[in-house]
Amino acid sequence: MKLNRKINELKEEIIESTQEIMRIKSVGEEEKEDMPFGEGVSKALECALKISRRLGFNTKNLDGYVGYAEYGEGEDYIGILGHLDVVPEGDGWKYPPYAAEIHEGKIYGRGALDDKGPIMAALYGLKAIKDLNLPLSKKVRIIFGTNEETGSKEMEYYLEREKPPIAGFTPDAEYPLIYAEKGITSFNVVKDLKNISTEDICIKYIKGGQRVNMVPDYCEAGIWAKEKDCIIKALEKFKLHNDFNLTAHIKSDMVVIKSIGVSTHGSLPELGINAIMQMFLFLASLPMEGTDIHEFLDFFNKHVGFECHGESFGVALEDEESGKLSFNVGTIDMTEDKVSLGLNLRYPVTYTFEDMIKPFEKTLEGTGMRIEDMDHMAPLYFPKDHELIKTLLKVYTEQTGEKKEPLAIGGGTYAKEMPNIVAYGPIFPGKPDLDHQVNEYIEIEDLIMNAKIYAHAIYELAK
Repeated sequence: MKLNRKINELKEEIIESTQEIMRIKSVGEEEKEDMPFGEGVSKALECALKISRRLGFNTKNLDGYVGYAEYGEGEDYIGILGHLDVVPEGDGWKYPPYAAEIHEGKIYGRGALDDKGPIMAALYGLKAIKDLNLPLSKKVRIIFGTNEETGSKEMEYYLEREKPPIAGFTPDAEYPLIYAEKGITSFNVVKDLKNISTEDICIKYIKGGQRVNMVPDYCEAGIWAKEKDCIIKALEKFKLHNDFNLTAHIKSDMVVIKSIGVSTHGSLPELGINAIMQMFLFLASLPMEGTDIHEFLDFFNKHVGFECHGESFGVALEDEESGKLSFNVGTIDMTEDKVSLGLNLRYPVTYTFEDMIKPFEKTLEGTGMRIEDMDHMAPLYFPKDHELIKTLLKVYTEQTGEKKEPLAIGGGTYAKEMPNIVAYGPIFPGKPDLDHQVNEYIEIEDLIMNAKIYAHAIYELAK
């Protein structure tokens, strides 16, 4: 327990350093000279490296993209990856978001939990190892990322210039650890429209959803009709058989239909109510057979509807480790000549991208639809008996006295940006996830416990 005693001795330093870096507003901004992600992020990186040098570590700044503190000898290294950029603060804070004030044993401010506090805890965990002169067989790097919130471009830059760690973790999620993260792909299904109207009805536009990774809570359509009252009556009749939140009103020469749903994260579409799919079901009920837009609507009503796992699309993959594929219709943008539907699919960790996309493409064959703007992140998966998983779980159990099973998630963490690492803390079971929230804070007790866990984890991986 020498490490724990040393962390206790360093407690005030840990708090002060955490406050120091939290006081920098490091929201990503436009690039400036030698500041690829803006001035605030650059200042935070310099601050982290200054603190690291003050603690006696060698440091390196890779052109403002990323920096690291290093300790030990050898070719291979253990990597601890955290990020210094934060999301905008928003309104409604009880205490100033960049003052790092302490109230009732909590440090309040943007970045307290995500991710400045935890990466300072890891840095001081390494400091404790150094001060105690504990023998290590591998180098350790505390890596300070700068672009996690808006794309993780800094990790691409890092891996082009540095080899990856042989093992490690990121303190950017929750305990006990995350061993499996589903593959995530987002793309648009696009169809050119040549025929969107009958003699009596024309769908002028459909728009809805903000991001593909969110269940949309709003969708709107504008419909021209010879008899506008007929559209309103059709909606009233439709609602007799469907318990949907749909409304209609006449605006200029159109009937505007509004669909209200319930938003939730795209990894759990079954917990929301999809406003776009509500809209699709109604619009497909209008007498518009033979038009391009009706074919599009009818296709997705038959192949998706309110399904959340891709059953009718032929992509209902499932495994024991991470469960079922999730299928979210996130955005719609239809004009008079084109319709684009944004999808977010998260597939189980023991499958490949090809396992998912090939049956998807097969279902699209002959429809005149195409896939555009593909974005893909491969799954992250370590078997539970992998040495990294066993080591980190062992440390967590020893330090907390709690034996917990590792987690599989549908979301993606910072761990996906760096080979050979997993997400490990800092949020303890039962504690609120305050990432990106107003009044973000970290309890000082949890900050220090994180430092103890990370110190032991680093030592076990690097000894």
